Amino acid sequence: MARSGPTILIQGAGVAGLVTAVTLAERGARVTLHEAGPRIGSGASWFAGGMLAPWCEAEAAPEEVTRDSLDSLAWWADHVACVVRNGSLVVAPPRDQVELTRFGKRTSHFETLGSEAIAELEPDLAGRFDRALFFAEEGHVDPRIALGRLKERLLTLGGHIRLDTSVVNGNFDWVVDCTGIQARGTEPGLRGVRGEMILVRCPDMTLRRPVRMLHPRIPIYIVPREHGIFMVGATMVESDDGREITVRAMSELLNALYTLHPAFAEAEIIEANAGIRPSYPDNVPRVHREGNRISVNGMYRHGFLLSPARAAEVAEIIFTHTT
Repeated sequence: MARSGPTILIQGAGVAGLVTAVTLAERGARVTLHEAGPRIGSGASWFAGGMLAPWCEAEAAPEEVTRDSLDSLAWWADHVACVVRNGSLVVAPPRDQVELTRFGKRTSHFETLGSEAIAELEPDLAGRFDRALFFAEEGHVDPRIALGRLKERLLTLGGHIRLDTSVVNGNFDWVVDCTGIQARGTEPGLRGVRGEMILVRCPDMTLRRPVRMLHPRIPIYIVPREHGIFMVGATMVESDDGREITVRAMSELLNALYTLHPAFAEAEIIEANAGIRPSYPDNVPRVHREGNRISVNGMYRHGFLLSPARAAEVAEIIFTHTT
């Protein structure tokens, strides 16, 4: 069936661009999604943890981030089949129990568990931690699978996708810039925050949910994926250095992984990468409009968590001003 909604060009096919494209197409817009990279998710989204954890993120994020992300788990569950809703577990080594206490004071919607309850949730962590915080309402998604599913959804809705460096010509009613760090020349205050991650394969370990292990200098998270693969990340460096992962970051991530469980000593490292997260001074993603151009940027570490809310803002602007 032919669509009669507004014509929209979305620049950038990271998580913000894809979620916005699908949101607009579902409301009847005629969407063209343009990505200058070689594939969807060419930027920071490809290296994300994919945690849908509004309550855990409240530990360091402004209240606005928690408020706007409460519906994200439901949005993702409605759009991709790979969402896992087993909650999040937060632990700390014995020497860092003060960090666990501090984390609990800054968050909510969790249950404090003892060693037996931890073992029931995660049998492979039995005997390793005396106390943990369990955020039962949270979930996670494999970013690479999720981005692919959104691509399929957009094409099903009649959207078009261009993957090349050429300029897309045409008279569009609206242009939505979701190019992330590539837009820093036109986005005042936008800065890069470097994040580094590794993927390991460890068939001898099973985790059913993301585990955050606290440390006063470099807290990390371990996110289980399919086929015995785990994503390990959390480095946050105030830099737009585009080099590959550093030796220091790699050693810190691997040491923390071994601290979580010695079985990871035999894990196979299958990928190590670094990406630059686009961030505003307050680390809160935002939407702003100038004429028929809209910017969605500054996703920081909240891309999967906040993209549904920011896409809804874009849709409200467009359909309020489209006659």
